[in-house]
Amino acid sequence: QLQLVESGGGLVQPGGSLRLSCAVSGSIFSMYSMGWYRQAPGKQRELVARIFRGGSTNSDDSVKGRFTISRENAKNTVYLQMNSLKAEDTAVYYCNAVSVEHGAYWGQGTQVTVSS
Repeated sequence: QLQLVESGGGLVQPGGSLRLSCAVSGSIFSMYSMGWYRQAPGKQRELVARIFRGGSTNSDDSVKGRFTISRENAKNTVYLQMNSLKAEDTAVYYCNAVSVEHGAYWGQGTQVTVSS
């Protein structure tokens, strides 16, 4: 069983930055593709960015050039660096781990609020 714990959310002004972290335990981290999703009030959960086992990444067009996903296998951690934050980035951000062999897992979420 995989455990995912997000941290780093909070309140930030428009144009500011935050770095989210997701610490993973319970299995071999490097076997999983890792992603960040977000869900705003009244909206469906959506993919923000994903990083695959080999290190390649993809991200939603709305965050390209502003958000960067990275992983540090030695620390079993995935990060989401968020720059130039906008009000529309306000949401609960969830960490996700996917493996063909072991299925999918979610963290409990961390709130990001962008407001002046």
